[in-house]
Amino acid sequence: MDIEQALRDKIDNLTKPKGSLGRLEEIALQVGKIQNTLTPHLDKPCNILFGADHGIVEEGVTVSPREVTWQQMLHFAHGGAGINFLCNQHGFKLVLVDAGVDYDFPVEAGIIDAKVGRGTRNFLHAPAMDLTEWAVCVERGSAIVDQVHSDGCNIVSFGEMGSGNTSAASMWMHILTGIPLEDCIGAGAGLDKPGIQHKLKVLKQAWQNYSGADHLIDKLAYFGGYEMVMAMSGMCRAAALGMVVLVDGFIMTACMLAARALYPPVMANAIFGHQGDEAGHRRMLEAMGAKPLLSLSLRLGEGSGAVCAYPIVDSAVRMINEMDTFQVVDVTKYF
Repeated sequence: MDIEQALRDKIDNLTKPKGSLGRLEEIALQVGKIQNTLTPHLDKPCNILFGADHGIVEEGVTVSPREVTWQQMLHFAHGGAGINFLCNQHGFKLVLVDAGVDYDFPVEAGIIDAKVGRGTRNFLHAPAMDLTEWAVCVERGSAIVDQVHSDGCNIVSFGEMGSGNTSAASMWMHILTGIPLEDCIGAGAGLDKPGIQHKLKVLKQAWQNYSGADHLIDKLAYFGGYEMVMAMSGMCRAAALGMVVLVDGFIMTACMLAARALYPPVMANAIFGHQGDEAGHRRMLEAMGAKPLLSLSLRLGEGSGAVCAYPIVDSAVRMINEMDTFQVVDVTKYF
């Protein structure tokens, strides 16, 4: 009997009507298949948060000024941000990584230095990064996951910090799904309607200006962010290592979309934490056939929605490990 059938048999014979625990049963099956065991376990969860700046902010596509990126990274390090209380609540280690912030962090801040540059270039006029920088991002994102895995982590979420990164994520969504740009963009950190229209105008012009190779990696590099490529690479590496990957909101879903295109097996390890409030997120999830666990109108990023969803995954694993089966208790099986 293969592991999937063995897991289904175990789940179906827990002391409950078959299917009555709904998504918990689906998640237990998925985690058991990822780990190839009838007794899956979740160890040392980590949220890896990559920070980087984006040149496209020069075009006024966000209400967040550039300096907010480094200020928030230091805020995360000091422990008082949204992702901090969630990580504290759910037992996550928060791993902060400077992928390309326009700031020199002090060593004592505890932020891992993986800096590729001091922010990407403005993709309205030039490639955000070249293929050499892309390759460095891929290598460094993978290395961070190797590090947490070697420390015993087997479930990981990813977060991001970078003013302007919803513009980059919208471009990736458009490239990877073919959905019109106007359906890929939203308010980001809080744009009003005129601001959204300006953002759309800038992104449409940037797409018209693209004159690079007709190859997926060339296009993703042209419009992407350092933190996005590192997260995408980290997702692929985590899947290759047999880790569970919790997927956060709009930007991290765009990274999973890119990961899927470049390494399709990653989807077997992906659990989508939530459907966020960014306009394109629902459309992107639907395009991927993904079923998010939560819908809380979140649009914070940072990995917040993924970490919020962790207790549901924990419940699924506890279900398969802690519930009795009909074979070991004196209860008539019922349906």
